Amino acid sequence: MIAVSLIAMILITQFNSAAKPAIILATVALSTIGVFMGLGTFGMDFIILMTGVGIVSLAGIVVNNGIVLIDYIDIVRQEKKMELNLSGNERLSRKEEIDSIIKAGKTRLRPVLLTAITTVLGLLPLATGTNFDFFGLFTDLDPNLYFGGDNADFWGPMAWTVIFGLTTATFLTLVMVPVMYNLAIRVRNRVQKVSVKTNED
Repeated sequence: MIAVSLIAMILITQFNSAAKPAIILATVALSTIGVFMGLGTFGMDFIILMTGVGIVSLAGIVVNNGIVLIDYIDIVRQEKKMELNLSGNERLSRKEEIDSIIKAGKTRLRPVLLTAITTVLGLLPLATGTNFDFFGLFTDLDPNLYFGGDNADFWGPMAWTVIFGLTTATFLTLVMVPVMYNLAIRVRNRVQKVSVKTNED
């Protein structure tokens, strides 16, 4: 909770908004769903220390993906406003908002997927406890490859936590972040319309 609170404080100061950090932090909650589903599906134990460390490190990766996506949506929306010669107070139409979100999602699809894939592949040797002998490989051409051991027992829960959570969170981020962003914009526009009407009355 302390880690999530610190992340929220940083995001609020950077975005100067409460809605966007809330969307990004929602992806952290969605990633924990993947963690518990993965551990439950494969019958793995929930190790308080290492699984907790894995969830904290997972939060950092997932937040990064959400920031990349939301920041680029903002950039595309500003470019769209400049193309249409709209002022800061004027709003894009619903179709233009959706087109901006789709364009941003297509552009940022590759970086988000590459981040997730490289992280998962990099953690697989740690999760499976892959061990081999460097000296034996170069002197006798015998790497003495084996899986498991004490390292896997200690570091495995953390690695599997990040793998399960990141696999789920990547797809949820690519789908849920644009949807929640669109909903936030529509809610804000409706609130502004209501406030304008009440001021006119």
